[in-house]
Amino acid sequence: MTAARSRRLRVFITGASSGIGAALAREYAARGAVLGLLGRREDALRALAASLPAFGDHHIYTVDVTDHAALAAAAADFIAREGGADVVIASAGVSAGTLTERPGDLSQFAEIFAINVTATVATFAPFVDAMKNDTGPRRLVAIGSVAGIRGMKGAGAYCASKSAIHAYAESLRLELQPHGIRVVTIAPGYIDTPMTRLNRFPMPFLMPVDRFAAAAARAIDAGTSYRVIPWPMGVVAKILRLLPNVLFDALFTHAPTKSGKVAP
Repeated sequence: MTAARSRRLRVFITGASSGIGAALAREYAARGAVLGLLGRREDALRALAASLPAFGDHHIYTVDVTDHAALAAAAADFIAREGGADVVIASAGVSAGTLTERPGDLSQFAEIFAINVTATVATFAPFVDAMKNDTGPRRLVAIGSVAGIRGMKGAGAYCASKSAIHAYAESLRLELQPHGIRVVTIAPGYIDTPMTRLNRFPMPFLMPVDRFAAAAARAIDAGTSYRVIPWPMGVVAKILRLLPNVLFDALFTHAPTKSGKVAP
């Protein structure tokens, strides 16, 4: 997104208090963007904003993304203050190990879908009309995962939620193409964040989060419809998708399971 413009890039990010969201905030702030930083932890958001260039220009919204009314109000405030948004990144997410037969995990499934899927829709919805009436490059960015390529043992809720994100973003892309709005799906592989630090199994191609953010921003600039980062995980993901079920099952039935619960 290098087109000449008289104003700064306007970027709204959910899940900005840590992990991928915070890294994307640092990346865009370094580019001179004005940011809307939304997350549940005000102390973390304020610490992040204070560490960024032109920190006094950024906007902080202490909001749980499952509170759709508060999320819409934050979006409306950002649009009113900045005249719109050029990039909206739905980065809020949560991961947890789940088993269908385990007591209590039904509520865990519901929570993961509420945060990872429904909140992504609720993040984008308030910005669509404003973007339709705006000009220049406009991006809605969904954070998926390579975990959405195939279901993994003990991670049914997380894998299913990220698969849903991929399909939702694809539908939205078709809906908004006539209006010049690009919908970008970023599917992280293993990125060094609090989420992946709970994993107790090998993580091939583990990538530092700030390197991920730089690569993601380049894909967003280009309006790329779908990008796996790091790229070697994209190769792995394609191979996994093509494996016959009988071979996939033989390889992964006894794989270690995800444990714990953490936001990225």
